[in-house]
Amino acid sequence: YYMVGSVVQLALALLFATILSFNPKGGNFFRGALYFPSLVCGIAVGFIFKYFYTHGFVLDSILGLLGIPEDMLPFWLKDIRINNWVLVASSIWRYMGQNMVLFIGAIASVDKTQYEAAAIDGANAWHRFRYIILPSIRTIVVLNMILAISGSLSVFEIPYVITDGGFGTSTYFVLMDKLAHANQKVGLASAMAVVLLVLILLVSAVQKLAEKKLDSGVRTSKRRARK
Repeated sequence: YYMVGSVVQLALALLFATILSFNPKGGNFFRGALYFPSLVCGIAVGFIFKYFYTHGFVLDSILGLLGIPEDMLPFWLKDIRINNWVLVASSIWRYMGQNMVLFIGAIASVDKTQYEAAAIDGANAWHRFRYIILPSIRTIVVLNMILAISGSLSVFEIPYVITDGGFGTSTYFVLMDKLAHANQKVGLASAMAVVLLVLILLVSAVQKLAEKKLDSGVRTSKRRARK
């Protein structure tokens, strides 16, 4: 669930970063509003969404104002069909701004003359993004991927505070915490921590290899184009 959420998170962060990099009206406000959740403590975010999703509380009240009866609404945190997606949405809300700021910084470093040349050649917004922005910020994209995927492997605060891992929402870290503190199986929990470290290192290594392969492919295509 969190792996899928990390992909959605990066896509949204890149979308908002691209839009805000071209100074739209109210851009500074939206930059601050989207980045602010990443400054909030994870425990505080957990408590916010715990009451936000509790049946009969904030979210149900908002949907009730829109004309949806409360008895037709699911138990957001207890329904195993949707509760993991609900927690993933909370995680996306918190961390997307952090990825967005990194993307904005990378896009700001792109040479503006490339946009002017592309406009003269008749390139639209998608062409500018596909052929100018994305290749220029490839390193930051890979960095954000590593951060997002390694973070999805070690999610803890959101499920721990909101559901305490109940109703099928327990993550690797939540299970490791219960083994160490509730069941007093410190050795097993330590072994799980080592396995998690190895998984994160493997993911990082695979992504770095993919980045090198992409770079070599781009260089090869440029050489062919020059010839």
